[in-house]
Amino acid sequence: MDPLSDAELHGFSRLMMDAAGIMLPLSKKALVGGRLGRRLQALGLSSFTHYLAHIQRDGPERQRAIDLLTTNETYFFREPRHFAYLAEHILPRHDASRPFRVWSAACSSGEEPYSVAMLLSEHLGSRVWEIVASDISTRVLEQARRGIYPMERADKIPLPYLKAYCLKGVGAQEGQFLIQEALRARITFRELNLNAPLPDMGQFDLVLLRNVMIYFDAATKRGVCGRIEQVLRPGGHLFVGHSETLNGLESRLRMVQPAVYRKDAGDARGPR
Repeated sequence: MDPLSDAELHGFSRLMMDAAGIMLPLSKKALVGGRLGRRLQALGLSSFTHYLAHIQRDGPERQRAIDLLTTNETYFFREPRHFAYLAEHILPRHDASRPFRVWSAACSSGEEPYSVAMLLSEHLGSRVWEIVASDISTRVLEQARRGIYPMERADKIPLPYLKAYCLKGVGAQEGQFLIQEALRARITFRELNLNAPLPDMGQFDLVLLRNVMIYFDAATKRGVCGRIEQVLRPGGHLFVGHSETLNGLESRLRMVQPAVYRKDAGDARGPR
């Protein structure tokens, strides 16, 4: 198999930009070659050029390539200041007469929405709440729906939550844990491309889009942020990664602390 060339990397970069708005610079060359090389071997292809041609006519294989090239680093209760802000500032001010709705965008393998679900269950009790969790990768969505993780992934889950919402695997599942079925049932997982018009999902009180926009160019960031604004309720919040900012983007979202943005409560534009 021939090594990945700069021209072939450019071809995969165009694929990912068109599909998901994700850039693949030269610094990602080794990552792309490593992740896709096994697919070339499995398909009996001798070059990445042949693989590029193959995925143009094979839709399922194209989706597999997108899955492999999507970065999915995540863990439970990542960036704990967000969870503290949610518990201390957002939930106490929520109107209890309506559901609290959350969208975990780019949810990867599910650790983020399950973390939010544990916190909401703990703080809202019998009140109604909903979580929509989405990703462009069908592979990680299947893992998220199962809600089964290696035991070492539990190290960031607070012990009371671990005892209340996670089941320790036994027998064939030894060394793993399962998210409680009642909690799994509160989350709707769906395939969704942030770089395309959004389906009708209603409005949300909180959107989490963390550690994703670092892979977008300026035009893609503007488009994604504009679509998120439309589905945020007036007074709703957006959490981004602590290494990310909306600075330089025309936005109706105002930063209330680093990585936390709020839509003006007087701004009632957008779908209802």
